[in-house]
Amino acid sequence: MSVPAFIDVTEEDQAAELRVYLKSKGAEISEENSEGGLHIDLAQIIEACDVCLKDDDKDVESAMNSVVSLLLIMEPEKQEALIESFCEKLVKSREGERPSLRLQLLSNLFHGMDKSTPARYIVYCALIKVAASCGAMFYVPTDLDQVRKWITDWDLNTDKKHILLRLLYEALVDCKKSHDETDPFSDDAAKVMVELLGSYTDDNASQARLDAHKCIVRALKDPKAFLLDHLLALKPVKFLEGELIHDLLTIFVSAKLCSYVKFYQNNKDFVASLGLSHEQNLEKMRILTFMGMAVETKEISFDTIQQELQIGDNDVEAFVIDAVKTKMVYCKIDQTQKKVIVSHSTHRTFGKQQWQQLYDILNTWKGNLNKVKNSLHSISDA
Repeated sequence: MSVPAFIDVTEEDQAAELRVYLKSKGAEISEENSEGGLHIDLAQIIEACDVCLKDDDKDVESAMNSVVSLLLIMEPEKQEALIESFCEKLVKSREGERPSLRLQLLSNLFHGMDKSTPARYIVYCALIKVAASCGAMFYVPTDLDQVRKWITDWDLNTDKKHILLRLLYEALVDCKKSHDETDPFSDDAAKVMVELLGSYTDDNASQARLDAHKCIVRALKDPKAFLLDHLLALKPVKFLEGELIHDLLTIFVSAKLCSYVKFYQNNKDFVASLGLSHEQNLEKMRILTFMGMAVETKEISFDTIQQELQIGDNDVEAFVIDAVKTKMVYCKIDQTQKKVIVSHSTHRTFGKQQWQQLYDILNTWKGNLNKVKNSLHSISDA
């Protein structure tokens, strides 16, 4: 990638020009290059470059991009420490000190480096931190498939992988808080957290206790999250078995509304401590309970709905309309017969029984297609 440079001269002259420029801005730096070589010059320049970020001078962008261009030509063994120092300067700048410029510089550095260079990890983490601090996560590549590829390309160890995913998750969550409930980062954050928890093993699952707790609470709180059984398979979540948070998750995965009501009556303070709304929990559990009912039977009377969902006769139709809006259930109301006719419902859990049902359905289709094929052959031969 071509990075704008401060001035088109040799690297040594470029460093000297940067020293003069920083000195003119009040930095405590010598105007003469050091005798230790370019990497020493660059280290000293980086140490003093934060004075630029406090200035609106039009030359600041060119000067800072000149630093980036010098970083990109450094030998790998010297480059990483310098990049870490540069990123630290940009991250620690106070809020409001040229956030767009800091983002641009980090982006130029990130995209200018070789894709497999491990030091890109440092730059990417810095990019997330700066973007999160100024609500600009839209400018950071956060696609989970791409992040997985980078983790592999950079050959990150387990600790660095966890740091990156946790940092990305928290940034996406913070970004969502500054937007409305329809913000796309909600789904992205949930996927990143599942990826983080899925990277733990039986040996270190206990270390992710807090992350597992956060993941469960956010999933329960999310008004669009109805399929939660995959969380139970995560090792850090399994580690919570026997605790109230795990019991509550299990209810939302497979139990009915009455089970939640009983749990809430016995653990009101606990539910409140999680920051969960009891009314919202009731609404979600009614949808989940109705989904389960719709899987088991294709015709459900109003009376059954009232009893199972604990709602009044006048509330049934409005509830069914809300349930259909979730796209978890497809049905229509028969007002004359006072019943709901189900055409399709999503399974709340998908285990061995559901796989067997799918297998049987596909086998039936296969048999029917063979009959049609044989019939066509008979007609063509006749």
